[in-house]
Amino acid sequence: MNTTVSASPNHIPVRPDWLATHDEPVLAPALPIIDSHHHLYDRPGIRYLLDDYLADVGSGHNVRASVFVQARAMLPVGVPSELQPIGEVEFVNGVAAMSASGIYGDTRVCAGIVGFADLKLGDRVRPILERLIMAGGGLISGGGRFCGIRQTLCWDADTPLLNSAYPTTEDMVDDAAFRAGFARLAPLGLSFEVWAFFHQLDTVARLARAFPETQIVVNHCGGVLRVRNYAERSDVFDRWKAGITELAACPNVFIKLSGLGMKMSGFGFEDAPQAPSSQTLAEAWRQWIEHCIESFGARRSMYGSNFPVDKGSYGFKVGLNALKRLTSAASEAEKDDIFWRTAKSFYRLADTAVISA
Repeated sequence: MNTTVSASPNHIPVRPDWLATHDEPVLAPALPIIDSHHHLYDRPGIRYLLDDYLADVGSGHNVRASVFVQARAMLPVGVPSELQPIGEVEFVNGVAAMSASGIYGDTRVCAGIVGFADLKLGDRVRPILERLIMAGGGLISGGGRFCGIRQTLCWDADTPLLNSAYPTTEDMVDDAAFRAGFARLAPLGLSFEVWAFFHQLDTVARLARAFPETQIVVNHCGGVLRVRNYAERSDVFDRWKAGITELAACPNVFIKLSGLGMKMSGFGFEDAPQAPSSQTLAEAWRQWIEHCIESFGARRSMYGSNFPVDKGSYGFKVGLNALKRLTSAASEAEKDDIFWRTAKSFYRLADTAVISA
């Protein structure tokens, strides 16, 4: 990746020269890894495609497979907006087919695909969901790659925190049309990815309780916000902690240990003259990561890189090392759960034979 331009004011620019100011050996290099959350796209100012991702995962960790999560990539022009996400899945399925050829190495990139559909369409979303499944080669259970849907729920009165490409409202999860669309997921064998801010976690829990048959995974440690109006607030951690605890009481909800390199998390690693070490990351993340794992348990916690978004804050090798440091006291079974087995189970990757059970 050869750009230092950020694609969004809420994203930290990727600076290869800055990332190169710190290097360290890979910890536990034999431990299998499934990266449960990354993106691929080519946008003005930022390009991150198969070769870029392979360069990152090729830095020494034993990354066996990955799950692509929607990012509005390669949306076709000249088609209705509600159908454009089908193009993204077609693009990613092609990348997955390239990876499955073995020409690009042993990592099975995009072994699972999470797409986007506007659930606010209500019952009208079903044919779109069916076309997304087809674009992904079918469901994983049927030999394809399509796993689920992500539609951001992020809302805050401070509008600069929001992404205008994903319009939301404060009460969207209670909207009758949204819930009608959401109800279509489980019957089609699809999971739901939650991207919401920490102060919305009680709302997410309400949604999870209303649809106990739908498998839900919360992205990015539950949407930590420590910038702008939240930068000086002393109640952020306690409110986030309570929200995580409430969500963990819902057996259909899982958590991704990811996203703490985003600008909105407010750790400020990018402001240092040198890229951070894994020890620095581990010390900064400890209370957040430990509460996630303590609340959900290893069997409902999964690693995700969130690359290239988190790459503005640290390198791929270093970020994984940090999580390995934070889980060093866990049993081997717990480490397997966090680093690959939970993701494999949640996304139904068992039939891919990426990692034997």
